[in-house]
Amino acid sequence: MPTQRLDSYLHIVDLKPAGLEDFIASYVLKGEKAAAIVESGPKCSVQNLLDGLREIGVKDEDVEYVLVSHVHIDHAGGAGTLMHSLPNAKLVVHPKGAPHMMKPEKLWEQSKLVLGKFAQLYGEIEPVPEDRILTAYEGMKFDLGGSVQLEVLETRGHASHHLCFFEDGSRGVFVGDAAGVYIPRLDVTVPATPPPFYLEPTLASLGKIAGLRPRRLYYTHFGCVERADERLKKYEAQLKLWAEIVSEAVRDGDTLENMRKRILERDPQMRVAADFIGKHVLLRQGVVMQDVQGYVEFFKKLKA
Repeated sequence: MPTQRLDSYLHIVDLKPAGLEDFIASYVLKGEKAAAIVESGPKCSVQNLLDGLREIGVKDEDVEYVLVSHVHIDHAGGAGTLMHSLPNAKLVVHPKGAPHMMKPEKLWEQSKLVLGKFAQLYGEIEPVPEDRILTAYEGMKFDLGGSVQLEVLETRGHASHHLCFFEDGSRGVFVGDAAGVYIPRLDVTVPATPPPFYLEPTLASLGKIAGLRPRRLYYTHFGCVERADERLKKYEAQLKLWAEIVSEAVRDGDTLENMRKRILERDPQMRVAADFIGKHVLLRQGVVMQDVQGYVEFFKKLKA
């Protein structure tokens, strides 16, 4: 199981859902008192994550926290299954997401509606017992010992229940989907703006992250990126470009497909990524069209 050491106390685990490399990451932090995992990933990858813990040298019983950025199936769908193997762990989740982790039936049905057969690939979501859930709030801190500490940031935008986690030692932020989807082999970012999407909270969350002056961004999709300030500015500009393109297209009454074409014409990062996305088993399943749809619904609400 491939893991990579990012710091003396921090590793990334490539979860490889359906064998896909560099798509979903979990991060493992090992302090002097305890260990923590950021992002459980989906159910189909839980065994890969447990194998990664063993490779790193973290015992199952040493994990005290599993922190998830939000409850979408690719980030938290495996949490209930994972908790069976981690006897001392608590799941850290936004208060709005906690009910869906305790009773995931509605979340599972919504996942199947949006993802179709690929929801089954990720695996059905198992519940997490209420007594094993910690609801997180802005500024909440988790001390793992030896100066390894995580601080909670509320970062609405991609989802109303989205969290990021700041780690002071590396000046790094675990960004979930708040800063988009990073494709390491191309060094480009794809917006993560499915409906319901709200532009202002998304930009405000980026500003909050940037205000911490981070050096690194730890993407769930996928990997560690240095020069965080540059990446955040680039993503902000990309979101604003999409807003300009889609708002014009909505006024013109254009189709989603033509909006996608307009974006490809004007967004250089999307031109680089288009062929890769088209060949990717999971990304090609309408991810860009869903992101465009998020913008369309946002601007239609503004007009209503």
